Amino acid sequence: MKQGYGINHFLDLQGMRVPRSLEVWKLGTVNYLAALKLQEKLVSNRKIQKIPDTLLSLQHPPTYTLGKRRTDHNLLIPETELKKIGAELHYTQRGGDITYHGPHQAILYPIISLRDIGCGARNYVEKLELTMIELASLYGVKACPGQKGETGVWVGQRKIGAIGVRITYGITSHGLAFNIDPDLEYFKHIVPCGIADKEVTSLSRETGTVLPSEDVIHEQLVSIFARQFGYGNLIWKDDVSILLDSDKV
Repeated sequence: MKQGYGINHFLDLQGMRVPRSLEVWKLGTVNYLAALKLQEKLVSNRKIQKIPDTLLSLQHPPTYTLGKRRTDHNLLIPETELKKIGAELHYTQRGGDITYHGPHQAILYPIISLRDIGCGARNYVEKLELTMIELASLYGVKACPGQKGETGVWVGQRKIGAIGVRITYGITSHGLAFNIDPDLEYFKHIVPCGIADKEVTSLSRETGTVLPSEDVIHEQLVSIFARQFGYGNLIWKDDVSILLDSDKV
């Protein structure tokens, strides 16, 4: 019988609970549309229990994305100008408003079953916030959730992490983006997450020190995520050439 990945996957033959497993795919820099296609395939496979809970860890080339509310007015430059600054624009079905993704961000896209881990949608978003807050605290930066109507994670009045999620049949996609040291000039071309008169910041700017390698910070973020959601067994995958061929998933 083919092994499925429902909640019973976490019980051994004697009925004893074993650590919950999470596959972590280290993908490096991935084009936004390729990552979107991959997420859609993984969500379908997770829904039918073909794959276990999976976490994509990656970065994107300069990209602006809009959520399902289509708040185009929060893009402050004409679409025709995007190519000149080396950026793309994509429309998505995630929640949230316009945001920017680019080099030197740590992006996590969890493809997990909320039902299997007993987590509701609100609690899920709160845990994503706590994941970024804990990462910031490792470097002495005090971050917190936004005030009412403000999504993401903030350092005072400066936003350091964004959240935009989609939940389909209890399976998550999209996720979070934490600013390690991105080019903050790109944020000047949008109203980030639709919240005017607020700044965007980064871990580098807030600490003013030389940070560890981005690989180290990405792995710290993954480890914190796993702890927040109760995954005791991380299975790291980094054969990018295979993972990005979604026909093989």
